[in-house]
Amino acid sequence: MMTDPGQWIEGWLSTLRFAVYLDAAGGDRGRALALYEWNARAAAAFHHDLGHLEVALRNAYDRALRHRDESEARHWVFDPSRHFPIQEERARNGVVVDANDKPRAQIEQAIRSARRDTKGRAPTPPGKVIAELRFGFWRYLTIARRTDALRIPYLRTAFRPGTDRRDVDHPVGRLHLLRNRVAHNEPLIRMDLAGRHADVLTVAGLMAVPLRDHLTDLSPVQAVLKEWPAYLTR
Repeated sequence: MMTDPGQWIEGWLSTLRFAVYLDAAGGDRGRALALYEWNARAAAAFHHDLGHLEVALRNAYDRALRHRDESEARHWVFDPSRHFPIQEERARNGVVVDANDKPRAQIEQAIRSARRDTKGRAPTPPGKVIAELRFGFWRYLTIARRTDALRIPYLRTAFRPGTDRRDVDHPVGRLHLLRNRVAHNEPLIRMDLAGRHADVLTVAGLMAVPLRDHLTDLSPVQAVLKEWPAYLTR
């Protein structure tokens, strides 16, 4: 039985966080607490789907970035400049910057993390480094300025023939924002969650139809969306 929704809630969630749900519930504290719990279930459901998609995406991109390599070639994560060479660009403030400095730094940080987890045992498995790279790393590989260097020669092979860059970049960009909110336990109640679920299935289908079908069959998202509180406007 749920405890009476008194001031202990603000002590748990903070006044500011609970106010979001209280406002959405029209000031009804019981409904607001129930809404917070629904939000938690929605986040957990999307965590399942996003986790499956992230693993598929990073493995597909890894294969694509390796598909021209000779069998004895060093894995690209141990040679970050292969795909992310120094690329000087002039920023809006006139300062010249290296546009590929950040992805190289992210790869190097992933290598350090992988080596810590394997306690320095050599060699560090490339797959462990891949797993240490965050979703944001993969998300920005399909932005427009990476078309010539990455998408055309490499990343297009991760998706079915004829897939446009925007067919991937737009939904993955939206899913990156959703993933950040899920990871930080932020409110999802004002997001188009049905649309984000469709994004998951769209990107999965562009990589492998069986993956899309698997996610469709096992995703917990649809069940949670059916519990959408009737008093909320979409």
